Formats: sequence, C-alpha cells, structure tokens
Amino acid sequence: MSADFYNEMYDSTDTLRPHYRAFAEWLAAMSAERLERKRVEADTAFHRVGITFAVYGEEAGTERLIPFDIIPRIIPAAEWQSLEAGLWQRVKALNAFLNDIYHEQAILKTGRIPSEQVVDNAQFRPEMIGIDVPSDIYAHIAGVDIVRAGAGEFYVLEDNLRVPSGVSYMIEDRKMMMRLFPELFSRQMIAPVQHYPDMLLENLRTVAPKGVTDPTVVLLTPGAYNSAYFEHTFLAQQMGIELVEGRDLFVKDETVFMRTTQGPQRVDVIYRRLDDDFLDPVVFNKESMLGVPGLLAAYRAGHVTLANAIGTGVADDKSIYPYVPEMIRFYLGEEPKLNNVPTWMLRKPDDLKYVLAHLPELVVKEVHGAGGYGMLVGPASSKSEIEEFRTRILASPEKYIAQPTLALSNCPTFVEAGVAPRHLDLRPFVLSGKRGIRMVPGGLTRVALREGSLVVNSSQGGGTKDTWVLEN
Repeated sequence: MSADFYNEMYDSTDTLRPHYRAFAEWLAAMSAERLERKRVEADTAFHRVGITFAVYGEEAGTERLIPFDIIPRIIPAAEWQSLEAGLWQRVKALNAFLNDIYHEQAILKTGRIPSEQVVDNAQFRPEMIGIDVPSDIYAHIAGVDIVRAGAGEFYVLEDNLRVPSGVSYMIEDRKMMMRLFPELFSRQMIAPVQHYPDMLLENLRTVAPKGVTDPTVVLLTPGAYNSAYFEHTFLAQQMGIELVEGRDLFVKDETVFMRTTQGPQRVDVIYRRLDDDFLDPVVFNKESMLGVPGLLAAYRAGHVTLANAIGTGVADDKSIYPYVPEMIRFYLGEEPKLNNVPTWMLRKPDDLKYVLAHLPELVVKEVHGAGGYGMLVGPASSKSEIEEFRTRILASPEKYIAQPTLALSNCPTFVEAGVAPRHLDLRPFVLSGKRGIRMVPGGLTRVALREGSLVVNSSQGGGTKDTWVLEN
C-alpha cells in the first residue's frame, strides 16, 4: 500500500474526478461566509432535534453533538455496485459461519479456523449451540467499516454484527443536506437513503417465528443513558414500533409479552440494542436490570426472534476478523471481492516478535475494543506511550492484533481554516432477511476533523458527512 493519500475528489494529477464535477462547480461559486452560515444552521438544527450522543466518563455534561460536515462524500454508481457485491458476499459468509459454529462446526473440524479461537472466545455463547434461528440468519443488521487506501482500493477494516449503530446519522445527514442545499439535488441523480427504516422493518418482519403472519416488532433499548439512545428513539419512531426497555417485557410460557394499557401483547421480533450479557439475567449477567428474565428460554423455544441473534459477537471479534476471507472460500466457494487489511495476530510468536520490533509504525488494537479506545496509533504516539503499550502487549499478547498504518483516503472538508482534506471511512448497513440481502446505497461517512488524524470515531473527535451514491 502506497503512503500517498488517495484523494476522493482529485486524481494524482490534480484533475477533478468526473463524479465530482457538478459539485465542484457549485462549491467554486460558494463563498466561505455562506458555507459557514450553513454550517451554523446545521449545528443549530441538530441541537434542536436532539441529535447527540452520550459520552461516558465525562463530568462536564453527558451529551455531545457529532460535528456535521457540509461537503458530501460522493461515490459513482459503478464503484458502489462493486462495493455492494463485496459486502453482500461478506455478510452472507459471516451468517454461514455463525450458523456453522453453533451447529456442525465444520470449519473448525477442518482446521480452517483454530477451534480455540472460537469456542474460547468471550463472545462465543455455548447457550446458542443447537438453536435454530429463522432462515439461519444471525446478523440481520451488519455495519461493515470500509476504508480506502493506497491507489484507491477498498478494504474492510472491521465487521460490526452485535448492535451496529450510526444509521440514524446517515439519514439525518441526508435530510440536512437536502434542507440546506436543495439545488444540489436537482443537478444530479443521488440515490435515496431515507427509506432505510421501512426496509429495516420489512426485513425484521420476514424473520418472525414460524407461523406468525402479522408479527409485533419492538426495539429494546438499555435506556436514555445509552450513547446511542437518540438512534433507538429515532428508528422506533420511523418504523412505527414500540420502543421498550427490559421492564416493559415479561416472559410467560416461553412467550414474550409487552405490558400495555390494554393488557399483555405478544412480541414476536425484538430488534435489540442491548449487549448479550444484559439480555437475560437468568442466563447471563445475574445482576442485569436491563434485560428480560426467561428471554433465552423463549428464544430457544422458537417463540421470539432476536435481531441480531445472541452470540453474533464472535464473528466480529478482531481476533476472528483475519479468518473472514477463509470463511468466504469455505462456505461460498468464492474468492473475496473485498480485501481485509493485512493483520498480525499477536498470539502467534512470529507475529508478536515482528510487531514489537515495529510498534512506532503500526496500529495495535484490543481484540474486544471499540470506539477508537484501547488502541495504539504508532506514528501518532510518543515514545513513552509506545513503551507503555509494549508492556500491556507483553502481559497479554493474545488480546491484541496489529495492522499497518493505512494511508486513509481523504476528502475536502469544511473546517475552521476553510476547505481542507481530511481522512475518512465508510460504514454501509447491510440487511439480511428471508428475502435475501439488501442495502440502501450509501452509508455513514465518518471523518477525522483534526488535521492529520486517522481516528474517525465520534468519541475521539470525529464528525460525519452525507454520502452520495450517484445513480448515473
């Protein structure tokens, strides 16, 4: 991979890429003052409707606005079609892997993946062994993080299969751009994303328990203090379903019911935004006040569908990530359409030796880490930070993986100094249901607003952009 940054808007000769021409003409005619007014207008509107996320461990307020950049990221139709095909393939293989490891474990028996990497993984749930789920789908909603590096090749950075978040920002960013700059949407055909909640609800209804023709779907939230609570309320409202907490549900005769003013109502599908550990205090965390006692028994009996399924976390664990290309070959008999980022597994002595010798050049991540925490970005770290991390690695090398520091692509971004390039990634959302795999064209583009930063997570100072997929 080249150290040169791929620019989404200009090629290596500083020539405008064709899919950015219409937008570039418009941007050239805009004054910095007007762009700044529109940015302030967007921030005000986001505050007004409560588009914030909670930040844990901060005493000075628990809510923060995710910065919104008014310059979109644009993807041409042919490029999106190629990316989409790779995402479909990957999610199909991940679902096949989950079904396999909770049933026949064929991929483990052949040695394609070391058995201990799966069955000893903290995210593997033995309670799920032998449970049949509707249509063999475990990851109904997947958020796959995509980066672009080198000469512009797409790489999968990570798979998010537990409770992937961010889709509400994708939708709200589009609404904001259409409100601020309606003239842009008359200049070119931009694929819509606003129908995602309808697609999600339809997807959830298709995986209802056998024999249920008119399923009741609810969204289970941990509550108002969760960092993604805005998204929970947003999606429930957009889908026209009830937003519930664990205390609103109960299990009787291995069937889940919702408490209502008209009396108990059966629940058939639960879109859960609650981690496995807290779902059922009878089986998992005994002290959880967030879950529903007896939920696993109802699930095992086939009387309720959970989206995503219990135990999906093992497939998005960073220690399993290096094996996804092998899953594609094993289950689908195909070569991967999207590449992984080259990865060293520090539980392997040779990999550990190499990484320890090259820490200043690499990115090291905790296999269970998320949100940009628990990681070392070697080139951006001080000598003392690197040595402190070295000590942590030596204490538990199996807890870490390492990857090269990617030259992430950049895109023009409106910052305090004006329009300047900033690094970004993309999280498309992939839906799997009885009728196959579906996506809206686009996803959540996250952008590192600090100059030179490669960390795009909102918790680490990142922002978001609208993502345009052109239809022609």
